[in-house]
Amino acid sequence: MKENVLQQKSYDFALRMVKLYKYLRETHQEYTLSQQIVRSGTSIGANVEEAIGAQSGKDFVHKLSIAYKEARETHYWIRLLGDSHYLPPNLRISLLNDFDELLKIMGSIQKTMKKKE
Repeated sequence: MKENVLQQKSYDFALRMVKLYKYLRETHQEYTLSQQIVRSGTSIGANVEEAIGAQSGKDFVHKLSIAYKEARETHYWIRLLGDSHYLPPNLRISLLNDFDELLKIMGSIQKTMKKKE
């Protein structure tokens, strides 16, 4: 089976979000923002998985657009956590780099799908 780059990268990102959740709760006793970022950050990969199993091209595009929206929300939480000093600068940069890579892949797929319509 051919490796799906978006599937793997969104899974790896979700795993980072789970670890970030644990870090925020254990290190900073931060409960509200940590719940928000783990929810949106893991939802990206879940929606990518749903897109892969889509029943039609239209369904695929719909699920991928939900993943994209969840990614945008996650971007917001990463920035907010960084600016409020819950994240060390190197962690923030690393997370945003991973985020940018995911967004580029999703954007490229969306452009390709729109050309097929």
